Amino acid sequence: MSDQDHAFMQRAIRLAQKGLYSTDPNPRVGCVLVKDNKIVGEGWHQKAGEPHAEVLALRQAGNEAKAATAYVTLEPCSHTGKTPPCAEALVEADVSRVVVAMQDPNPLVAGQGLKRLQDSGITVESGLMEAQARALNPGFIKRMETGLPYVRVKMAMSLDGRTAMASGESQWITGDAARRDVQLLRARSSAVLTGIGTVLSDDPSMNVRLTAEELDVDEVRQPLQVVLDSALRFPAKAKIAEVNGDVVIMTTSKNDVANAVQVEEKDGHVDLKAALKFLAEKEINEIHVEAGAILSGAFLQQQLVDEIVVYMAPHIMGDEARGLFALPGLSEMKDRISLDIQDVRMLGKDLRITAQPVYS
Repeated sequence: MSDQDHAFMQRAIRLAQKGLYSTDPNPRVGCVLVKDNKIVGEGWHQKAGEPHAEVLALRQAGNEAKAATAYVTLEPCSHTGKTPPCAEALVEADVSRVVVAMQDPNPLVAGQGLKRLQDSGITVESGLMEAQARALNPGFIKRMETGLPYVRVKMAMSLDGRTAMASGESQWITGDAARRDVQLLRARSSAVLTGIGTVLSDDPSMNVRLTAEELDVDEVRQPLQVVLDSALRFPAKAKIAEVNGDVVIMTTSKNDVANAVQVEEKDGHVDLKAALKFLAEKEINEIHVEAGAILSGAFLQQQLVDEIVVYMAPHIMGDEARGLFALPGLSEMKDRISLDIQDVRMLGKDLRITAQPVYS
């Protein structure tokens, strides 16, 4: 494909990124319509239930859409959900060519949208900048391909790898810039998950505290709050419930609590994989885990973590302070969990490290 194809697809990807904090549970998608090497229409999916990117771009283009090329970051849908199929809209607009970054992993689509376009005589090309397109929607893609959400574990630590003093005191390890960045991670997530230990010891809010203006959205979408609580010890006046209201307690105990869900037990605790499957069935794409060393370590040891984001502050907290992950059984070098570092950057005086575990 040409340099111009790459440039227009890059524009579509940038448009899709505008939906980072608003489209959940739908994927983030951008579309650019080009005619005679000029953009005649563009759009991005802004919110579930509202028009998709292709429809907004077609509306903007009007009659100029005829014989145009459409650059779309995700295969146009071919089924009717809350909105009509986008593949059909492109056919009716009589575009001449459609370039898509990646095929839709949704089994309801999975190539059918491309086939509908091809059957109508439209030239279809797929795979342009696919890696960048996949990076837009890690949760949606993983849920469609595996039936599990994408799990991102956030940790804050000192230079010597400590997350709290021996007394349990942990506020604040990092500075303002790092804490704001955590807010952005929460804002893009479908759910924020923690354990009952964190609720009882810290009484956190764990909500998104950025404004709509700061996120460049019409309305701040609060992620679902999930608490793993095997013995159902969740306090009625916990701040996480008072602030958010919409809290799901996942427990192994039989109960009649309205917002508590009983799931399978594993080694005396909530079965983490079963919990993730349940959440995926509720269209949860990305889970942001903010928990203590035991729960975070359990997710990692069971190979359920897709991404780790560690904020490292320029402090030394000493060997009596609490560690990052509780990982019993790692006694030899061969037992180590390798990480693939994706990104390292400074946020104020703190360092943010983004990594993906490499499982054997």
